[in-house]
Amino acid sequence: MCGELEEEGGAGDEVYSRFVAHANAFLAGMKRERRRPDPIHNHLDRLFRELLSAAADENRAPDEMTGYQRVAMEPLVFARLAGFIAAHAPLGEDPLRRVIEALMLGYSEGEIEAPDHSHDHDPFHGHGHGHSH
Repeated sequence: MCGELEEEGGAGDEVYSRFVAHANAFLAGMKRERRRPDPIHNHLDRLFRELLSAAADENRAPDEMTGYQRVAMEPLVFARLAGFIAAHAPLGEDPLRRVIEALMLGYSEGEIEAPDHSHDHDPFHGHGHGHSH
């Protein structure tokens, strides 16, 4: 049903497997890129890689937590952390705008093509595939 979390077996496992594969490919692409001469950006890139690696590491969560639950819940932890840190930035720096811009950049980097369902349908109507409105 629209708006419900899809958690049962196969589909949930597929969501996490697709995330892990994409995260590993993205990390490999980052590794191939040249290091920046700036030590600050190197630190930030390393921190990003470490956190993404942890989120994609199947051994870093309790056995009771499904991969689908990780994909659904772990971003909330990172958002909370971003908010906590950003709350300490001077207001003149417009920390909320910068966090939202970084969130949108990460969202665009994380987008992958959805598999073809081999049937035409309205792309704006979710029909039980974990979409919410």
